[in-house]
Amino acid sequence: MLLVRFSLLSALVLAVWTRERIHLEPGQRLHDETSPWKLVRRARADESLDVAFAIKTADATTLENLFWQISTPGSLLYRKHASLEEIGRIVSPKSSSLVEIERWLASEGGVDVETNCTYTINRDFLQCRISCQSLERLFQIELYHFRHPHAPNETIIRSKKLYSVPSNIASHLDFVGGLLRFSPVDDESSTSKISQPTSVQVSASHLRSMYNVSSNVGSNSSNKQAVAQFLKQFFHQTDVKEFFLLFGGSFEHRDKIDKVVGPDTGFAGIEASLDVQYIMSLGANISTWFWSTAGLHEKQEPFLQWIMDVGNTSDVPFVFSVSYGDDEDSLDSSYMNRINQEFMKQGARGISLMFASGDDGTGCNGKSFVPSFPASSPYVTAVGGTEMSDILFGHEVGNIISGGGFSNVFSQPDYQKSAVTDFIGSSVHLPKSSYYNRSGRAYPDVSALSNGFTVVFNLIPTPGVAGTSCAAPTFSGIVSLVNDHLLQEGQSTLGFLNPLLYQNPTALHDITDGCNEGCQETGFCSQKGWDPVTGYGSPNYPTLLEIAKKNYS
Repeated sequence: MLLVRFSLLSALVLAVWTRERIHLEPGQRLHDETSPWKLVRRARADESLDVAFAIKTADATTLENLFWQISTPGSLLYRKHASLEEIGRIVSPKSSSLVEIERWLASEGGVDVETNCTYTINRDFLQCRISCQSLERLFQIELYHFRHPHAPNETIIRSKKLYSVPSNIASHLDFVGGLLRFSPVDDESSTSKISQPTSVQVSASHLRSMYNVSSNVGSNSSNKQAVAQFLKQFFHQTDVKEFFLLFGGSFEHRDKIDKVVGPDTGFAGIEASLDVQYIMSLGANISTWFWSTAGLHEKQEPFLQWIMDVGNTSDVPFVFSVSYGDDEDSLDSSYMNRINQEFMKQGARGISLMFASGDDGTGCNGKSFVPSFPASSPYVTAVGGTEMSDILFGHEVGNIISGGGFSNVFSQPDYQKSAVTDFIGSSVHLPKSSYYNRSGRAYPDVSALSNGFTVVFNLIPTPGVAGTSCAAPTFSGIVSLVNDHLLQEGQSTLGFLNPLLYQNPTALHDITDGCNEGCQETGFCSQKGWDPVTGYGSPNYPTLLEIAKKNYS
């Protein structure tokens, strides 16, 4: 009798471990010898890791349809933004999915969901702290500590191989965050850098004059803007105050951040200081938030954590400037597609997401270009970079570093097909067609000045800061200023910008000169109309405001 029971138990265990399993992120780039992260040791069974289960939304099609209706001028729902609760009614997963996931975590991983896990408000993410022993059993992986040379006192726990889940669980999940992707360290994800000194040194008042902001400043108490920061990129209030003492004398402004979300301890970073000081210069006198997400010591994926937190918060700023990017070919499509859903949620709520397009031109991997995500997402506004052609009589031209090209994952959205067709058909210089996917989502959408910025950090004014990280907060501040005037007139905020901009390119200064870098040769070149270096061009505040007001329905 005992033998029979043992045999039955053995058969049950064997069935659990041999039933069909599926890799949720088969295209995710794994750790290899080229990675700066070096293996330290195997994780102990009793160590724990924070992971996030991205649960399939109940009705992704309805979410996307709503997003486009709210974002497209001429639609009856244009800028009639949805609330967090309304979004939740669309995306909240089926209760049967939650039951099956919880049952699997308990039975195969010994996870007490009620104690160790938390759902987001829409219940489409489940965040859990789980022992490494349980994670290895649940996903049939081995977990290791890895260390980065820029953070010698910290390690991060990750798997060296793809994780898998039973097929019945795979049908309820998009991906599991926290097992594969490595957090960037310091400014690896940032697009700002200190360049060689240039003849053109940019000040806040220079940018305001250049983009016809004039004396306009914010005054609506409900308006808010934010910069998103990751991994120990902090700012100091004293630097902000010093910056505006030096450079803010010609316009009304605030000289402090109104709200800090997340950590802000340690030395000021050039990226965080840049973003704060210039979004506050262009979006002057508007309440500004510093939204910081940790990641290294919490073993998190900071970008994923940030977008989850935004989607889990009812009161958030209307504009986010984000200087973050990853090679598109390093990420699995299921991960990127789910992140796109998060972008749609925020756009439908009336939130504008501006991403720096990157500083590597087209990017290059052998004989093919490498797009940057999230800039390559069809659901965000990608901001490229310009520079001045001459200190005295110059005009804006495309910056050679300006990230731009065509996605290899996402198809070209309707709002830009005509503009891209015109570019392809009229360009006098195109790279080899084998290098890029001309039917993919094309970026950037817009641009702004991206070198010669002076930034105060740790109380030291530092000139010569460059990168599309300069352009993103510059453009974002102007969008915030437009929002401010719309709110004063009882209109709603802009939300997702791209359909409006592509229908009304005269809202921008067209940039017609300058090329970005390709694979050891010229990439794409600016020309009249849209191009993959500067998009439709840099901001022109009065016309952008006029078009935004005129298109309100």
